[in-house]
Amino acid sequence: MSTQDLLFELGTEELPPTQIKTLGQSLCDNVQAELERLNLGFSSIKWLATPRRLALIIRKLEEKQQDREVEKRGPALKAAYDADGNPTKAAEGFARSVGATVDQLQTIETPKGAWLSFTAQEVGQTVEQLIQEIIDNAIKKLPIAKPMRWANNDYAFIRPAHWLIVLFGERVLPCSLFGLQSNNISRGHRFMCDDDIVINTPASYEEQLLKEGNVLADFELRRQRIKSQIEDAAREAGGVPVSDAALLDEVTGLVEMPYSMVGTFEEKYLDVPPEPLIYTMKDNQKYFPVVTPSGSLLNKFVFVSNIYSEQPEKVIDGNERVVRPRLADAEFFFNTDKKVSLESRRESTKTVVFQTKLGTLFDKSERVAVVARHIANAIKADPNEAQRAGELSKSDLMTDMVFEFTEVQGVMGMHYAKHDGESDAVANALNEQYYPRFSGDKLPAGDIGTALSLADKLDTLVGIFGIGQKPKADKDPFALRRAAIGVLRILVEKSLDLDVVELLETAKAQFHPEQLSNASVIDDVFGFMLARFNAWYQEQGVETSLIQAVMARRPSKPLDFDRRVKAVADFYQLPDAAGLAAANKRVSNILAKQEQDVIKPAIDNALLSEEAEKVLADKVASLQQEVAPLFEEGNYQQALRTLSQIRPDVDSFFDQVMVNADDEAVKANRLTLLKQLRDMFLTVADISLLQH
Repeated sequence: MSTQDLLFELGTEELPPTQIKTLGQSLCDNVQAELERLNLGFSSIKWLATPRRLALIIRKLEEKQQDREVEKRGPALKAAYDADGNPTKAAEGFARSVGATVDQLQTIETPKGAWLSFTAQEVGQTVEQLIQEIIDNAIKKLPIAKPMRWANNDYAFIRPAHWLIVLFGERVLPCSLFGLQSNNISRGHRFMCDDDIVINTPASYEEQLLKEGNVLADFELRRQRIKSQIEDAAREAGGVPVSDAALLDEVTGLVEMPYSMVGTFEEKYLDVPPEPLIYTMKDNQKYFPVVTPSGSLLNKFVFVSNIYSEQPEKVIDGNERVVRPRLADAEFFFNTDKKVSLESRRESTKTVVFQTKLGTLFDKSERVAVVARHIANAIKADPNEAQRAGELSKSDLMTDMVFEFTEVQGVMGMHYAKHDGESDAVANALNEQYYPRFSGDKLPAGDIGTALSLADKLDTLVGIFGIGQKPKADKDPFALRRAAIGVLRILVEKSLDLDVVELLETAKAQFHPEQLSNASVIDDVFGFMLARFNAWYQEQGVETSLIQAVMARRPSKPLDFDRRVKAVADFYQLPDAAGLAAANKRVSNILAKQEQDVIKPAIDNALLSEEAEKVLADKVASLQQEVAPLFEEGNYQQALRTLSQIRPDVDSFFDQVMVNADDEAVKANRLTLLKQLRDMFLTVADISLLQH
């Protein structure tokens, strides 16, 4: 089968920079899926993307599908011929449908009987015949939340499209998209290329764009070049750039050919806390701030231009002029905010609604303060400082700085609290209340920050669930999933042996009863948090059945839950685990069929007659004594390893003893023995749910 390289390029107006990488990868995945569905072989597929184009290069794409035999089944043999052996209308109709005569049909035997069939030769279609279908399907499945229309057209895309290339080897394949007809003419850099570029072959595409059009089409290569440039520029400026993968991706989506330069701002702005300065440079200007190796902000920044200038000093001056007013704003807000203490701002939080049914930010801070104090007592931290941190927790939301730069909430509370003379523990807690802010983020370092972070998240969870607004599908406006996993991470990773149900009850008690319409709010939030546990462990590669085995016991202490999961994961690897899981399932099924009053409080040794049941009873009694202290100290791993010793005795019991004995007393005694056996394992998890 002969092959050729294929180039697809869709030229557009400037694409949203934060979406270019996703669009390029998605286009590649969609086309690959189409090629595989159509059985068109290829050696590799690569996506390329710039602000003005999405492109694919498919190497060694087969020119057509393989011819293949297709078996078509007709009517059952008994319906195909009458009693005299003559073909029926069903047989004749099937023959016509496949373009054959009845005597050309075959008979096939299946477990369900004999059938008429016909084996046809299906000629493979060419790439030229299939390309329109491939591209239409791939474009249709791109993740575009808000497609736009342009001119008077009926079609829509993320941005207006202006040119289309579909080149197979040296031949243009006929194809249309968004009113464009395919050709082999591309366009270079918007500002540094005046002429169209005639692409000779897919193999020459990247080189031609680079040499003739001043365009570096490969997104990843462009990203690497930008990263290298900003690191070199920052080093020359005496520091290192602030690392930010998302910003790097966005800047890569803003330029077709990067040119990095260093700008400077007045040192007086360094008197402002670094966070708002860094935020405005990154978020508003897409600059890379420069810091010392130890992390102190320098009065330098690196920016990436999309054009080459023979007078770079003018480009630098222009960018410095643009950023200066933003820094001046930050300086003004900081100096103005310091004139009013966070304590004084508490009154103004009464005017801002947290949630209509749950009150104002002031109300939330009052509730959080009480819960934070309760948690501080539980973890041996200063309850007065925890309460103080809770009371001030939302005050910085009323400052000009946070109003203008919302990303610095919390951290500015920390700076203003220190200026007001609050203790370092209280000040740091105001920042740490939002930790972890995202997946994998750091946790609160201090005890007061830990108490405040937990209290804030628990209040939100109970309040929002309490008014019946739990997350639905991808809608989670109050970030409840993040709050739940944050609570779990703090309790587990900081080894805090706290009962989350008790904490939820404490949080619930701070609301007025009429505020929370959901009577089952505690159960709902607890179940929601257990579900987050499930997702958390699955991300770590833990087998689902192990998580379900622990979840069946619904342990309410996350740290305890974590210990159980790790113990069951260890047990799962033991040679006896599968047999004991099966035995527990068997016991569970036996006990489920019995009336509860059949089971006795204790085993009657006088009723033990079979040797195997005597041995098992002795072993159960012995293990109960041995594992009791292990359960008490939460050493579930050693407890399960100890219990695994009972496997041979359990097997012997089921091989040699009839549980449902004729004598009802003997039967009840054996059921009691099995329940004691199962209860020992249930102290950790329901291992009958383990799947091997």
